[in-house]
Amino acid sequence: MKLKLARTGIKSKPKTIELEKIEEMLPQKSIFYFDRENSHKDLKALIEYFEEKGYSIYMREVKYGLNEDEYIYEVHIIQ
Repeated sequence: MKLKLARTGIKSKPKTIELEKIEEMLPQKSIFYFDRENSHKDLKALIEYFEEKGYSIYMREVKYGLNEDEYIYEVHIIQ
């Protein structure tokens, strides 16, 4: 499954990442930021994928502006 990482600029497009790549990065990094364009279904699948592997997951919405569509998802994946 592919997920979109948070944008790095206002007009930039989000980069995509595979679940397997996220799992490879876990020893160095445990917090990931995902774009608002990800579906709720895909984010739930991400949580279930890592919970089945024994990880603890925490996800929240982070607002960075006043408009309703100015938010990203912050996901903590901890062993």
